[in-house]
Amino acid sequence: MDVLFESDSEYGCLFSIHILPSYKLNSTFIEVFTQQKCMMLEVIEMTKRIYAMETLDNLLLKVVDETLMQVFREAGAKVIYDYLENNSHLKLEEIAEKPEVFSAGLEKLLSSGASVIEKLVLKNMYHKLELKFEEKKGYGFSDYVKKLRKSAVVKA
Repeated sequence: MDVLFESDSEYGCLFSIHILPSYKLNSTFIEVFTQQKCMMLEVIEMTKRIYAMETLDNLLLKVVDETLMQVFREAGAKVIYDYLENNSHLKLEEIAEKPEVFSAGLEKLLSSGASVIEKLVLKNMYHKLELKFEEKKGYGFSDYVKKLRKSAVVKA
């Protein structure tokens, strides 16, 4: 006789145990199993959140690149990337991790035009995430990126 425990989550199949008929279930076993199941669910949720953040970072890099190519074409985007790397010590792949450095570097290069580019990047990003972009007073580019990373909302 098999006893099968199932979780209601999408990962329920991970939590099945087959028990021999001679084994008697006691409350300690059930409690330990429940604790392990809860820990496993926490690990799964953390893994999903980390994956979502990585996916969000990749999406941001893609959107930054698309936006700069759209506005400045390939040659102009390359000039911006070179400037950021040489003057702000920021590589393309670090933009998502250091949005404040990206923003400061753009401002040094483009002055008041930086905010226009940042807003365009954010609008494109929110559009791809199927979210509505709403400007908030006192919020800068890095604030929006940090907020997105914190919520880690990425549609699969």
